[in-house]
This record gives sequence, C-alpha cells and structure tokens, in this order.
Amino acid sequence: MSVPYPPPTAAMAEPLCVTPHEFLLEGRGANARTGVLLVHGLTGTPNEMRVLAKGLHKQGFTVYAVQLAGHCGTQDDLLATRWQDWYASVEAGADRLLPRVDRLVVGGLSMGAVLSLALAQRRPQQVAGVCALSTIFRYDGWSMPFYTRAGTFLLPLFKALGIGRNRCFMEQPPYGIKDETLRRRIVAQMQSGDSAAAGLPGNPWWSVIEMQRLSSHVLGHLGDVRAPCLVVHAREDDVSTPSNAEDIVRGVTHAPVELVMLDNSYHMITIDRDRRTVIARTADFVQRIAQGDFGARAAPAATAPAPSSLQAPAHG
Repeated sequence: MSVPYPPPTAAMAEPLCVTPHEFLLEGRGANARTGVLLVHGLTGTPNEMRVLAKGLHKQGFTVYAVQLAGHCGTQDDLLATRWQDWYASVEAGADRLLPRVDRLVVGGLSMGAVLSLALAQRRPQQVAGVCALSTIFRYDGWSMPFYTRAGTFLLPLFKALGIGRNRCFMEQPPYGIKDETLRRRIVAQMQSGDSAAAGLPGNPWWSVIEMQRLSSHVLGHLGDVRAPCLVVHAREDDVSTPSNAEDIVRGVTHAPVELVMLDNSYHMITIDRDRRTVIARTADFVQRIAQGDFGARAAPAATAPAPSSLQAPAHG
C-alpha cells in the first residue's frame, strides 16, 4: 500500500543551504524522499562532491552537499576550527535535510567519510546508510612524505608547545588524481587562490592534528555503527592506503559492509577515472536503502540522537 507524502512544512519552505558554496539538488519521483548528505574532505569544498551529486540526482534522489566549518576560506579560517566544529556542520546539515526526506544516507570523501561514520555512530536512529569513499584515518599513501607519518606522533607535541600554527603539509604530485588532464586543471584552481573552487593547497599542521583526533574517536567506536556501509577505495590511493578501508570492514560488526576496490584512480575517486563506477555503485547502494533491502529504517526528523561516546567535548 502506498503511503502519501507528508504536506510541506515550514522547515521545507526555508532555504536549506546556509553558505554560497553548499548546494541542494531536489529529488523527483519515487526516490525523492531518500536524501543523501554529502561531506567533503579536509581543506576541500562541496564542489568536489558535485559530480557524484549529479549522478545520484539523475536517479531521483534528493542530494545536499554541506560545507564544513572553516572551509572555503583562508587558512586562518580553518585554523579557527576544531574537529567538533566540522562534525557539528554535518549534524546541522542532517537536521536541515531530514524534514524533506523519509530516510537519510550520508556519504563522504576522505575525511568526509570519517565524519559520515561519526554521524552514523552518533545518530543510529537517523542514518539509514553510509558511503565511505577514500576513507582517511591515516596519511599513509605512497605519495605521502615520511614526515606526514611521523607527524602522527610529533604534531600533538608541537601544538602543545605552540609550535607550527602556520605550517602546512603542502599538496604534492599527483595531488590525488591519476587523470593527468584533470590534475592540471585542479592544480591550477588550487594555485589560483580560489579555495572555494578546489580547496586550500596545503593541510595546516594543527588541522591535521584535529583530523587525527577525529579519526581516533571514530576508529574506537566503529562497533557503534548500525547502518549498512558502502566502502569504496582505490588500490593505488596515493594519500591513504586500502588499510583505511579495511579498518571499516573489520570494525563495523553490527551492519553489513560492502567493499569496492578501484583499479584506475588515486585518492580523489569522485572526480578521477573511476568516477562513473563510483556513481554507479553508490547509486545502487542508495537505491537498495530506499527499497529497504537492508531493512533500513525511516528517519523522522523528531528522532532524538542516541547517546554515544562520540559526543563532542566542550572546547577548551
């Protein structure tokens, strides 16, 4: 028996996007009531999710790409935020999208994948599925210089001593992109100074510390994820090795996990050579969520978040 859609609410009548860089693609047809919240990575922008968003929208899904706090601006803007602020942006985006849809799938690229898992851990009654793309818990890919790995131990000490606030790990070739023509275009955008188009050209040390703290929280509580997960990773990922994806496969023990490995991309799989495969596999996963093939729950906007050890501590 078909269920009639609820009448429009005041929340649905209000603009959903809260910055000029976010975007909403309104769904249509039977899939319109399945919402996909897309989350970009550290120093990235919602724009890096646009190709995937358009692919999902063609299937009728409602897609909203959120902007993380401190992003699409200057390095100082980013340094003024912590991982709790980035996660709060994801929660706020979910709260704005939920009144428009019956079920919510959250998906992210790189650190956005980690934040997507965090939302699933924090709000198991609201998240019906997770798409973790090029997940990065560690900067351990083949193009990463040694000091980015050593930074796992040294950077927290530097921050405690007040050292290196304005220092960055600068992006290095191949910049996460295997396709050389696309790489040249993206690098030109990064070097143009327009951070809203392609993100910042480097990762500030202190922001990397915040990402490490976020990763530690999420890794420690993967068992709290109750939503089906699609994990997509490139075998030749130059930024984060497939071991990051394997952590999810091993750690999520109370929900089905699908692992897809790609053979013709580096880290930025939403725009690189395997992007059509990423779109197709993600769309298929979201479609099965919409059809209830995983036993996915509808997520009413009034559902209260479940308590979790991922609760963000107060800033200090």
